[in-house]
Amino acid sequence: MPRVYPNDSEASYREVRGLSRGIAVLRALNTLPGGIGGVVEIAKLTDIHRTTVKRLLETLKSEGLVLQKDDGTSYALGFEVRRLAEGYIGTDWIDAIAAPAMSAHLRSLSWPSDLATPDNGFMIVRESTHRSSMLSQHRATIGIKIPMLVSSLGRAWLSWCADDEREATLALLRQRTDEIGELANDKRYVNRILRETRKRGYAVNKQEWLSESSINAVAFPLFQGPVAVGAINVITRADLVSGRELDRRLVPLLRNLADEISHGISARQLQPGRA
Repeated sequence: MPRVYPNDSEASYREVRGLSRGIAVLRALNTLPGGIGGVVEIAKLTDIHRTTVKRLLETLKSEGLVLQKDDGTSYALGFEVRRLAEGYIGTDWIDAIAAPAMSAHLRSLSWPSDLATPDNGFMIVRESTHRSSMLSQHRATIGIKIPMLVSSLGRAWLSWCADDEREATLALLRQRTDEIGELANDKRYVNRILRETRKRGYAVNKQEWLSESSINAVAFPLFQGPVAVGAINVITRADLVSGRELDRRLVPLLRNLADEISHGISARQLQPGRA
């Protein structure tokens, strides 16, 4: 018979507080938009002092469980934490495929790009070249929420995502009481945007997003198989790059980048253990 020790059925071991706190930090990151957040946000969510949160994040980073983003003020879940879930595929392609490709194409594009994926009715910026582009007006965009119907990123994803995802997203947007809610409830507007975007082959936003009215942007969908899982844009100042020049010069370059990322995603899914 197996030997029975006292308190075997009870929690007889002391909690490893550092481990518990590290797990709390990972859980907090997982709840933030796009899985990206800073020390202050995580400290508020976990009720752990900011100094301790910073120390935990640096420890998790050394183990590959989190990655630093932008100028080092934001963190995101890394490859290793994703691999803890057997068979997890998720969005590891962003760090493995998209980020290197975006960096490599920055010289030809010059203007900054954002890569975003959908999250609760918004596009969340997951990777960006704003911090590297000399032409950027913003230095830190990772983690920000981009509106769906007035941005090139949102329009690109909506036009080529799975039908059920599109309908669920539009239903969510229709519940809003702001301008986006009004647009989502205008079926003629939505259908026109989707129709024109698909016909053109890419999405545009030419000073239509009021809070960013000084920019022109175009975006292509990023595909996993036949459906879009995200989108990537290139952003220019309207007073420096005309809409015609944007379409003529930058659209072909951005298409090449989007195709490279989409092909990389597909190839990654075909690797052993990722089917």
